[in-house]
Amino acid sequence: MEEIKNWYEYKAILAFYGTQTDKRSGVKLMNHIDEGLYILEKIGASEYAKRAYCLHPTAQDDNALLGFYFWRKMNPDYVSWNEVTINVMEYRSVDNEYLSTRNIRSIDEIRLSPLKDVNDMLIADKIQNRKDFELYHLGSNERSLELDSYFKNWFERLNVDEEFYQEIKNELCY
Repeated sequence: MEEIKNWYEYKAILAFYGTQTDKRSGVKLMNHIDEGLYILEKIGASEYAKRAYCLHPTAQDDNALLGFYFWRKMNPDYVSWNEVTINVMEYRSVDNEYLSTRNIRSIDEIRLSPLKDVNDMLIADKIQNRKDFELYHLGSNERSLELDSYFKNWFERLNVDEEFYQEIKNELCY
């Protein structure tokens, strides 16, 4: 993990998040990145997937995407931009197609990426988000049932085994 903390992408997301915390849980936003990187390492994801995962929040919504665009223009000499940027943009596209407010009739309606790196990023993101949801929001959030179903749908579509999830959750919580 020490090597990753020296990556340009990690330093960029650290600057982007600063000391911000989640409003409901009080957990630092960087925790999402650190735990996601742990999961990506655990599943054997590529370095490009990990670098892109660091940056994925910078393009999540339209305002963040605009900031990412200008930030990218300020750093034209960065070596890995092509692979990392493609993964970040594809992640944004796939992830935003199926949000927790969308009702689906079939798991096949959830589009996966043709890029393994992006699907690995989705696995890390959904595991980490479900863990936080269960720890901080399950039962207290008015949309608990929908969110629980949402995570289970993603897990089924991404072929994330419940036993594997519980193993990772236990490792992250202790």
